[in-house]
Amino acid sequence: MEAEWVTGIGIGNIMFLYTKDMSDSDLVSKVIKQFELAKNKRELFVDLYEDCFQYTLPYRESFHQTSAGQRRDSRIFDETAVVGVQEFASRLQSGLVPNFARWADFVAGSEVPPEEKDEINNDLDAITEYVFEILQNSNFSQEIHECFIDLAIGTAVLHVEEGDAIHPVRFSAIPIPHVVLDTGPDDRVDHVYRERAIKYSDIEIAYPKAKISPELKSAIEKNPDSNAKIIELVCKDYSVRNEDQFFCYVCDTATKSLIKKETFKGIGSNPFIAFRWGKYSGEIYGRGPVCNALSAIKTVNEVKENILENAAMAISGIYQMDDDGIINPDTINLVPGSVIPKAPQSAGLQPIKPAGNIDFSNFILNDERLNIKAALYNDMLGDPNKTPASATEVVERMADLSKRMGAAFGRLQSEMVQPVLQRVVYILKKQGRIDMPVINGREVKVTSVSPLAQAQNNQDIQSVARFLELVGSNFGPEMVNLLVKSEDVAVYLAKKFSVPDNLVRDQSEREEMVQMMQQMQMQQQQMQMQQQQMQQQPQMQQQGEAIAAE
Repeated sequence: MEAEWVTGIGIGNIMFLYTKDMSDSDLVSKVIKQFELAKNKRELFVDLYEDCFQYTLPYRESFHQTSAGQRRDSRIFDETAVVGVQEFASRLQSGLVPNFARWADFVAGSEVPPEEKDEINNDLDAITEYVFEILQNSNFSQEIHECFIDLAIGTAVLHVEEGDAIHPVRFSAIPIPHVVLDTGPDDRVDHVYRERAIKYSDIEIAYPKAKISPELKSAIEKNPDSNAKIIELVCKDYSVRNEDQFFCYVCDTATKSLIKKETFKGIGSNPFIAFRWGKYSGEIYGRGPVCNALSAIKTVNEVKENILENAAMAISGIYQMDDDGIINPDTINLVPGSVIPKAPQSAGLQPIKPAGNIDFSNFILNDERLNIKAALYNDMLGDPNKTPASATEVVERMADLSKRMGAAFGRLQSEMVQPVLQRVVYILKKQGRIDMPVINGREVKVTSVSPLAQAQNNQDIQSVARFLELVGSNFGPEMVNLLVKSEDVAVYLAKKFSVPDNLVRDQSEREEMVQMMQQMQMQQQQMQMQQQQMQQQPQMQQQGEAIAAE
């Protein structure tokens, strides 16, 4: 039996084989079976994620069944984490993929010959401008912010699909409860299952190339307004070496019908981009800052709840009375002007004094709130009542934030930034809008120029500046000119400052400039020599006349 492709579900699991002669029903059964196995793995994270949702994102779609408009904030008594998650998403977006800014560059890779890099970089710079123009005119900013909110929990999924002539690329953030992930033999996410509920009448609209089986057609005709449970699967094909290839399957679980089967080839062809904040070895789903601070978040809410209960008792009070048969506690109404009867020799209604008045809750709240803000990287702004931070201080804070986010920043570069750009380039190339080499890290590579990446570049710039200052102050400017290649240093600093390539002259243009300057110097020297000769001619004539007169 000839194998069409091989794929694995999870490390250590049995590899299963799809073959060319496999029927659609067998294929759907296999997909549903593997989906259930992967879903069982996700169940290990459901309780953790659900706690994070309830304390920080109460209105985010839950793993459990909820109704529209249902209140889910009954367990929230302190808003530090709720507000902190929104600030975390905004801060991460402004630092990694800022709105209306160019946060990455396409540059020539290491395998491009050095003499061709300048010309290729100039061409890639124009392509980069066009790609970011497309991104800025799309819904990327809105959807990536929603993904960053999910990323605070640990895992986010972005769906990037081909659009129309007006909006070439469309983005959509998929809630975590709708997605099931699995990893392959290289411990990377290579299987993305998406569970959708679509009306039977909308299947052909959602999937224009849908293959309608007789069973599915019957369901569409009989129950057009009923919801169909659809499973989309995009998985990697490991049988193809040195090339990215994915298979897409869309199945209806009720009728066991295969709605769509498609092959995606090339880097950036996978429409699903799953990225995680951080993860432990052997786990599939990520753990975000909210998971790390969940204990502090629960503590703050419990302490705040106790404070509110104590405040309610302090306002209304707790009372005791003698059981004299006169006072009926069920009829007592503590409002101004009330008259409460009591028996003779009875103490009547008496308030109970609290056991103590020592309050440590504020100390606990302040410490835990600081811990929550530190976990969500929201402790960088300082006191707004103090003097505003200088530009240098802002740069240093961004550099410190870059160090604290170091591991997560590297993961986001490989799992989110590069795949998003690769996917956008793939779609634009497919539409014939751009023409560029394959982005494989060698011919063309993606370089981040976001504020967080620029923080590291600033350290490199400061190192060069300190070196030049140290050499100049100790050995003099002559040693600096002798030791340092000024032209190369200027080009290096331009790259570190993320100056667009079209603003910097390439090697050939610089050589032309040097030749022009040399020619201008030679012309000036010739003009000076001619002027000197013209000035010397009258003197020579006078000397000649004087000699002739003698």
